[in-house]
Amino acid sequence: MQQYSLTPTTRRQLLQESFCGLGGLALASLFASDSRQARAANPLAPKPPHIASAKAKSIIFLFMAGGPSHLETFDPKPLLNKLDGQVRPAEFGKADYQFIKPDARLLASRRTFRKHGQSGIEVSDILPLTAGSVDDLAIIRSCYCDKVVHSAAQYELLSGRTVPGFPSMGSWMVYGLGSESDSLPAYVVMPDPNGALEAGQPMYGNGFLPALYQPTMFRPGATPVRNLNLPPGISLSERRHTVELIRDLNLAGNIDRDDELAARINSYELAFKMQTQAPDVFNLAGETKDTLDLYGVGTEPTDDYGRRCLMARRLVESGVRFSVVVSGGGAANLQWDAHQNIEENHNRMAKKVDRPIAGLLQDLKRRGLLDSTLVVWGGEFGRSPEAQDGKGRDHHALGFTMWMAGGGVKGGQTIGATDDIGLKAVESPHHFRDIHTTILQLMGLEQDDLTYLHQGRKERLTEIQGKVIEELL
Repeated sequence: MQQYSLTPTTRRQLLQESFCGLGGLALASLFASDSRQARAANPLAPKPPHIASAKAKSIIFLFMAGGPSHLETFDPKPLLNKLDGQVRPAEFGKADYQFIKPDARLLASRRTFRKHGQSGIEVSDILPLTAGSVDDLAIIRSCYCDKVVHSAAQYELLSGRTVPGFPSMGSWMVYGLGSESDSLPAYVVMPDPNGALEAGQPMYGNGFLPALYQPTMFRPGATPVRNLNLPPGISLSERRHTVELIRDLNLAGNIDRDDELAARINSYELAFKMQTQAPDVFNLAGETKDTLDLYGVGTEPTDDYGRRCLMARRLVESGVRFSVVVSGGGAANLQWDAHQNIEENHNRMAKKVDRPIAGLLQDLKRRGLLDSTLVVWGGEFGRSPEAQDGKGRDHHALGFTMWMAGGGVKGGQTIGATDDIGLKAVESPHHFRDIHTTILQLMGLEQDDLTYLHQGRKERLTEIQGKVIEELL
């Protein structure tokens, strides 16, 4: 058996033999400190786009929930009016619907279309004020999608998939570009006060992306964010110390990356910054009467949507990357979901949004913000040429309209077309994936470069390769 002898070790010998280990411990401590400080810094700092020449810096998505009819808004069909009350001719092919009966008859549009602007694009009289900005709009009349059920179509519109669990457009934008503001949320959803939609909050969610990229849901009404003011008797410095203590406690011992904790820490920091800086953004008292009137604030039925559109403009000015302004919520007839009576439903819904949308476009333009702000209008699908129960229109995924303005978009044009009765997209058809690809391109992001490794696969917004709508750029 080998014999070991114990000999005394001097302090100098101990330090000489173990200095590398002590140095390693010190270095690890420094790295851990740097890691904590880096995570405590703004994790949503702006990132450079893939395409340096891109003009768009932010997006306002005007979401017409329920499915606005292209036949009553931006896609006139004289032949449909001529065939009113007749069975659809066989040469137009078949279509699958959710509620339309086999013996349904074609339903003429009661709207009047006329040409507007220098471009001479025809727009319905249901949106007379929006029509005044037609030279700024690129109207895509040949959109289509895969589903005629609200929830699945809403998921597809927002996330590119027909099931929940995938990141929305807004989350992808913030993941790719960060935020220009460190005192406001990067991604905001302003829902309709009438209630939730069929797909619920998951359609706006971050999916498998880290929780940092989830949206901030504003509340309907005059107080979109609660508790913006400091509690009585609490000073700004006291609140700052509280936030710093919470942050340090959260970071203590958490050397490994934890996305949920990082999101929680960032939310505390953001909440404190919003208490100090955001109240001014939410206070419309500083707006002139001319601006309030432009959006229809203070009068009915435009007050609510006008306030939210005006808020979207103010958020853009403050560096918010992606805003969703929802029109429609709750029961079907409170959305653009005109199963029973297309005239009653669309007249009512259009009167709520026409002035606010026109005001938003004009206001962005006169402030020099339209060039850097991409405005997108549309719903999860369109409406059927056939009547449902005599006066309504069913869900329709084969051909419908969306439009874009600003942010590098070439306005004053129509892109693609549906057939002569508005049944199918037949000229330059564009799936939602093409819409997503084009939005990414306008924001300076390449669909193949904006990816996230999830369960061993590089995921992207467009599951199948989308096409950029070149005419729109």
